[in-house]
Amino acid sequence: MEDGGRAHTAVVGWACTTLCLVSYAAAFSQGASLSACSDMMPRHLRVQLHSSNSNYITVHTNMSFYLPGDKVPVTVRSTRDYMGFMLQARKVSNNEIAGTFIFLPPGSKLLTCFEDGDTVTHSDKSLKRNLSFVWKAPDQPIGDIKFFISIVQSYFVYWAKIESAVVAQGGQN
Repeated sequence: MEDGGRAHTAVVGWACTTLCLVSYAAAFSQGASLSACSDMMPRHLRVQLHSSNSNYITVHTNMSFYLPGDKVPVTVRSTRDYMGFMLQARKVSNNEIAGTFIFLPPGSKLLTCFEDGDTVTHSDKSLKRNLSFVWKAPDQPIGDIKFFISIVQSYFVYWAKIESAVVAQGGQN
């Protein structure tokens, strides 16, 4: 009976551990958590950060400057599939999140870090590759900005805060 009891305990322990890990992983399959807003780091178990210099993702826009209230197209291109992401525009002067996203591709949703719609994340774990967004600048001047994206290739592999070139605010004196 002792061996049977140990086997039962081992099976129950394995099942509980598996269910806990699966439910933890499923929690992020519908997007980044608010805890990632400030540093854009995934909150997965045992994740491996890769150097942003060795990534396969680019984030850019075809605009080198913008005016307050402008709509700026943002494109994320990749040579490999990935599952999750978080995208933000940030002021160059102080790294604050700025503006709102007004167009999102399928498989993504808005996240409110500090203001409604200031961040975009994945809404499912379908594989993604090339995505297009539209960001709306605030109506008041905020200065130059950069777009930042964090990419989760798999539950254990990610790249954090891949940045675009500076998009300068036009019309400054």
